Amino acid sequence: MKSVKPTRAPTLEDVARTAGLSSMTVSRALNTPGLVRPKTVEKVLQAVRVTGYIPNALAGGLASRRSRLIAVVVPQINNNMFVDTIQTLSDTLALRGYHMLLCVAGYTQHNESELVSTLLSRRPDGVVLTGIHHSPELKKIILNAAIPVVEIWDLTPTPLDMLVGFSHEKIGAATGEYLYRKGYRRPGLLWTADRRAEQRRHGLCDVLNRYGIGEPAQVDVPLPASLALGRSGLTALLAQGEYDVIVCSSDTLAQGAIMEAESRGMRINEDLAVMGFGDLDFAASNRPSITTVSVDRRAIGCQAATLLADRIEDHPVAESIVDIGFQLIERESA
Repeated sequence: MKSVKPTRAPTLEDVARTAGLSSMTVSRALNTPGLVRPKTVEKVLQAVRVTGYIPNALAGGLASRRSRLIAVVVPQINNNMFVDTIQTLSDTLALRGYHMLLCVAGYTQHNESELVSTLLSRRPDGVVLTGIHHSPELKKIILNAAIPVVEIWDLTPTPLDMLVGFSHEKIGAATGEYLYRKGYRRPGLLWTADRRAEQRRHGLCDVLNRYGIGEPAQVDVPLPASLALGRSGLTALLAQGEYDVIVCSSDTLAQGAIMEAESRGMRINEDLAVMGFGDLDFAASNRPSITTVSVDRRAIGCQAATLLADRIEDHPVAESIVDIGFQLIERESA
């Protein structure tokens, strides 16, 4: 039998007719089920299943002025650094009765501004932005929207509204101190070209310069980081000179650099040390295990979701700026 394409979407009236109830009763059962008898609610839900009706969440939220949507903007979803934060954001928001609308903006302020403008037309109850560097247009859009905003993955005393993150400059400085303390004097950098990685590089180079080590050789690789880029990046670095340690802007690059070094017969942490960033899931179990900087990615997602939900629901927010901090973890590779 040939299927017939529906000529229109099922309506609230279709549900009411199927359930044998008034449209007002059906609407009340869907929007405020606690005020309707359980048997009536079940009857309405059965009619919804039969008709295939999809409730209009935006229209249903007009009375409370809430859409139950949270817009989350990240630069990438194929970057392992963001996966745990995104998942925890989603899980924590769901526990509070909100749905996450995830969008990818890339690494340009223009794309981020256009995307947020489009998202706000969906009337989200709150917005999560990655980083603290935004275009003047986006800042104006956010301020005019007058809704709660949380910036993540960075730190500043002057956020747009609320912030959960850590200092990339301090991570870079801590890395520089670690390298000097361990006796490394000929570092090379294998780096991705994004703003947060650049902040870490500045913190690192400031410390190296202070100790008279000077500006290290550097090879930049495109985003997203990969094992292949780690291998090719180390190849390019080794063509420029000799090093006692390679500092990578991510654990993924560090793992690739280790693979390339070992393929050349180099002994890790004897002939060449390698250090990463992020403490990704494989870092501790890699052989050799990767010396890195750990950031609690799940805590960022949980704290950001909690701040937003509390602000939306008019609960007091004790701290609008949360510094998650970081931990430098010494392992076998450096």
